Amino acid sequence: MYERSSVAELAESLRSELVRYSVGGKLPSSRALVERFRVSPVTVSRALAQLAAEGLVVTRPGAGVFRARPRTATPASGDTSWQEVALSAEGAGEVIPRSVDATGVLSSLAAPPDGVIELNSGYLHPSLQPERAMAAALARAGRRPGAWGRPPVEGLPELRDWFAREIGGAVAASDVLVTAGGQSALNTAVRALAPPGAPILVESPTYPGLLAIARASGCRPVPVPVDAEGVRPELLAAAFEATGARVLVCQPLFQNPTGAVLAPGRRAEVLRIARAAGAFVIEDDYARALAHEDAGPLPVTLAAEDADGVVVHVRSLTKATSPSLRVGALAARGPVVDRLRAIQVVDSFFVPRPLQEAALELVGAPAWPRHLRAVSAELRHRREVLAGALRRELPGLALPHLPSGGYQLWVRAAEGSDEAALVAAALRAGVAVAPGRPYFCAEPPGAYVRLSFAGVSGPGELVEAVRRLRTALPGAVGQDA
Repeated sequence: MYERSSVAELAESLRSELVRYSVGGKLPSSRALVERFRVSPVTVSRALAQLAAEGLVVTRPGAGVFRARPRTATPASGDTSWQEVALSAEGAGEVIPRSVDATGVLSSLAAPPDGVIELNSGYLHPSLQPERAMAAALARAGRRPGAWGRPPVEGLPELRDWFAREIGGAVAASDVLVTAGGQSALNTAVRALAPPGAPILVESPTYPGLLAIARASGCRPVPVPVDAEGVRPELLAAAFEATGARVLVCQPLFQNPTGAVLAPGRRAEVLRIARAAGAFVIEDDYARALAHEDAGPLPVTLAAEDADGVVVHVRSLTKATSPSLRVGALAARGPVVDRLRAIQVVDSFFVPRPLQEAALELVGAPAWPRHLRAVSAELRHRREVLAGALRRELPGLALPHLPSGGYQLWVRAAEGSDEAALVAAALRAGVAVAPGRPYFCAEPPGAYVRLSFAGVSGPGELVEAVRRLRTALPGAVGQDA
């Protein structure tokens, strides 16, 4: 696999040499560049593609790469200040203005600068992704008859059937809609079930992407605290009664960010409380494929235990594969399926068929269970390495719960710590962490950070990250968290 820094360095070298060539002049061949700079053909190809994207060179198949004609001067930009008035007036008549704050999501999507250890990622490092299996699946999918045709808007029947079997219980293929990943599925579910201005109950803390969806839809997220056994039923019942909400969004398995698993005694209670309130439960089952090696038998989905159509189930292949394999599912039973389908069709028509075909090829291949076992073992090892390093080097950081699934540790700083200062100091030391504030829709009870152990190259980087944090945070982290 190519190195990002090698591509950037080669592109810069070629960029600086372009003045040697006249407009339309031919650059050396790719083979010559490989030999001269001692890099791989892939690195040369990507560096030239970068220059082409910048408009500095043009590629002519079979002829070579040539210096492009300089672009004309960029037209002066206009005055966009009028948009401030238009955008602020847009929500003037709304009960809950539809503000879009994607800060929490962007913090886990943005690539850190070179040399910064990425403990804020929400995805597997490329070394943990099934790249060969995905490439083979995509190649096979492209050769399937009709692979480039229009799929059914609900998704390919075979893929819907696979998701239905994975979800379990009485869920059938006809209850499943294929979506463009979990975020898209959550967005569709919230928009279908909660009108603008309505309250929706969310776990506290919870996934920032959900809070962004709720607020962008004009809904009012209402926090229901979680503990080590998941959402607290007595507070859930009180929140339904106080707000009249008709939707709860929860992650019963390896909750993000705490890693909590909804306790067996609470599962039926949550469904009973929601049913009594005439409410839906959106079950975000994002991490079922990320169980650690020592997790033991996993509980079935809430959807599998739901007899009355209370649960709208969300899951995705993305977390266990690659950020770019955006294939997920929505599952529900009853009239709500028609509404979910209508919202999804309006938003995106359908998930591209080649991507669905590739997903089918991947999950049906012998490499799929092997990949899941390898990820399970590696995530457990990384969890132990990171937790052990934190306890040794930074005893002032509290680990309220050690998860048996997922990819993160939820860490509380010492009483009185400045969370923003802690995050900034970590970044200056070369470690990107996710601040805890975006995980709360109300005032947080303390200073937290989320540390991901999935997005780094290996356990050695985790140890190095904690070493850097210890150097950067001696004053910010106390000893009695």
